[in-house]
Amino acid sequence: MLQNKVAVITGGAHGIGRRIAERSRAEGAAVCVIDKAEGPHFVGDIADKATLERFAADVLAQHGRIDYLINDAPPAMAGIDTCSYEAFQYALAVGVTAPFYLAKLFAPHFAPGGAIVNISSSRDRMSQPQTESYTAAKGGISALTHALAVSLAGRVRVNSVSPGWIDTTGTGYTGPDAVQQPCGRVGTPDDIAEMALFLCSEKAGFITGEDICIDGGMTRLMIYHGDHGWRYDP
Repeated sequence: MLQNKVAVITGGAHGIGRRIAERSRAEGAAVCVIDKAEGPHFVGDIADKATLERFAADVLAQHGRIDYLINDAPPAMAGIDTCSYEAFQYALAVGVTAPFYLAKLFAPHFAPGGAIVNISSSRDRMSQPQTESYTAAKGGISALTHALAVSLAGRVRVNSVSPGWIDTTGTGYTGPDAVQQPCGRVGTPDDIAEMALFLCSEKAGFITGEDICIDGGMTRLMIYHGDHGWRYDP
């Protein structure tokens, strides 16, 4: 499906991004990863403007174009009690500004049928306490998705995927952690990679500006104290 395509993936050295990169390579794509972690990829901090410019230039020098941009690098999670102004700004730089700027840098270089997939989160619509930096960034990228879809109409399709609880460590959660989810299990990186690759494909050619929540149904589950064993003990 991705034979001879060029896929750019941020945060592609671990977790969901790594699985998307692996799946993309397996389907024949040339994959360009940027990540802070050391490894056989472009190493750099996407919160830095100059780093993004060097990375984009490197991709274009190698390939001359891109087909798919997948923004996966996660912002840090910190809450209002402890998160400094600088840390909040950094989370937004990773989670919103970098995806915007990469889209801008690559916009003239997308091949026909190009696509952007932003990895958001179900936390763009629901929260736990003390998660403001991460939640704000994910809300921002969800909104950025439909804005870019309109601005790039006719040139690049832009969609987002909002994962719920995804087991990126291979823990294999069972018991209440699993059965509380309407699907009966915690998600895996493959659940998200499958959708990301679908949204890049021609099969999704009539889908743009959408956010697809993949969370095992958790955001559809109404919770009341005392209902089905749920208890609230503040």
